[in-house]
Amino acid sequence: MSEVNLSTDETRVSYGIGRQLGDQLRENPPPGVNLEAIVAGLRDAFGGQPSRVGQEEMSASFKVIREIMQAEAAAKAEQAAGAGKAYLAENAKREGVTTLASGLQFEVLTAGDGAKPTREDQVRVHYHGTLIDGTVFDSSYDRGEPAEFPVSGVIAGWTEALQLMNSGSKWRVYVPSELAYGAQGVGSIAPHSVLVFDVELLDVL
Repeated sequence: MSEVNLSTDETRVSYGIGRQLGDQLRENPPPGVNLEAIVAGLRDAFGGQPSRVGQEEMSASFKVIREIMQAEAAAKAEQAAGAGKAYLAENAKREGVTTLASGLQFEVLTAGDGAKPTREDQVRVHYHGTLIDGTVFDSSYDRGEPAEFPVSGVIAGWTEALQLMNSGSKWRVYVPSELAYGAQGVGSIAPHSVLVFDVELLDVL
């Protein structure tokens, strides 16, 4: 690794710009991305040098790669949708799992006897969210602090489940993708992902 002077605000900001670009490319890399070509493009553009590739040729290459990425994303989404449906179908057969008309599934881990919230209420909850393969994507337990939010201000699956829970209850909730983030996904949650939450309703505020 070559030595870079990062002792000034200017050099640290410059390095930070490079890091941000690198993070973006690492998280969503175009097929066959080439770091040397990226650096060459940066150097040429920053130095005001003419492009080594014509605009028409560049646009055509972008189109090819974009179509490859779209096809890969569609294949992954289709696979995720199939896996999610299969998971929920098998899960519905388990003793103690209730499946609602919406497709939402839940099992009661601890039964509380407090008040049930309405759509208009605020609630305080602890939760632990995973994908069906067990990958954790969010957890108030891990943060060590419960979350507070309006019942109507979360994904549809949560809004439905919370209104059925008594305060003091802890449920495991299985949320179909159409009651979560659907075909769009969000962050580390891929499109068509079924989400599994342990939800502990601490209080209705």
